[in-house]
Amino acid sequence: MEHLPVEVIGNILSRLGAARDVVIASATCRKWREAWRVHLHTLSFNSNDWPVYHELTTSRLEILITQTIFQTTGLQCLSIIMDDVDEFSAAPVIAWLMYTRESLRQLHYNVRTSPTINIIEKCGRQKLQVLNLSHNTISGIEPSYQRFPCLKSLSLSHVSISALDLSYLLTACPKVEILTLVSLDIAMSDAQASMELNSPSLKDLSVEAISLEKFILEADSLEKLQLKDCTLDVFELVGKGTLKLLKIDDVSVIHLDIGENTENLEVVDVSNFTIMWTKFHHMISKASRLRGLRLWGVVFDDEDEIVDMETISYSLQQSFEFKNVIMLELGWTVITDLFSQWVAGLLERCPHLRKMIINGVVSEAKSHEECQVLANFTTSIVSLMRKYSHVDVQFEYE
Repeated sequence: MEHLPVEVIGNILSRLGAARDVVIASATCRKWREAWRVHLHTLSFNSNDWPVYHELTTSRLEILITQTIFQTTGLQCLSIIMDDVDEFSAAPVIAWLMYTRESLRQLHYNVRTSPTINIIEKCGRQKLQVLNLSHNTISGIEPSYQRFPCLKSLSLSHVSISALDLSYLLTACPKVEILTLVSLDIAMSDAQASMELNSPSLKDLSVEAISLEKFILEADSLEKLQLKDCTLDVFELVGKGTLKLLKIDDVSVIHLDIGENTENLEVVDVSNFTIMWTKFHHMISKASRLRGLRLWGVVFDDEDEIVDMETISYSLQQSFEFKNVIMLELGWTVITDLFSQWVAGLLERCPHLRKMIINGVVSEAKSHEECQVLANFTTSIVSLMRKYSHVDVQFEYE
């Protein structure tokens, strides 16, 4: 061990990550203490890493973090995730950010400050590549000079920010590729709760637990779109047809528009969602590269009328083949005789299918008619399994 270069020891300490483990390991000898001071590039303070964190007062925790950070000279990744701390004083937080701003490339921070500070203003903007911020307030963004030329991943969770500032922040990140928005407190500048975002570099967008009247995203390079637990009147994606993955889970939206060019879609995963059948059929019928399709608890309608499964089954039988689909997952809250027809119709349209998962809900108390329907469905699936013996069929019931 004594022959290890000090730079290698710095990498070893950085892989430990957790601040307590790094401090203990660095006490091994003078060479390891030097590696901690000069070559440590990753440091993490997480309330789940050490039970003693829960016993410390906030002021004592602030001192501990300050002393640890100030013994390093080139931190590149700093993570402060303290779920049990209500808030830190503003002064030490500013000191941490100012001390590391010249070298920091990743910042993960989830504690409120008192008084409130704008972390966007304090953290180093020239080298920062990843920013994961929770339980804070962002305001007064000036994209003309507050630019993040290297930022590639931005995650905001339980953050208070106006729709305009979020738009400006995205504009100030010309290389951002990943954007995650969770439970934002979005302040609107007018009576209409709408938000418009524009990013030519964005490739991956995840939105969770957000309510808006209108959400318009212009992203020419977007490949992944994930919406979860959202309430939206309108969601529009303006792009160049680069979308590869579409995942929608428990979303209420009146008008969903992901554009006409859906031929690059490879995975469609939709659950607990209501969508117009004509729009959905038009979308997947153009997805010539589709290889994964998951539908669970989906309701199809057409001009406020529920589309029956017989119509869906017939439409699928008349549509083109999904030649690239190798995994198919289907689920329905209530399994009926027509559901087996729908399964059969999709199987027929997927000539290269390798695996199919069928989800269903089985209530504790079932009438004789319900038991008979389940029996008929099982018989139909067994018959299909004989016909498509090359397909691995699995059942998952709740």
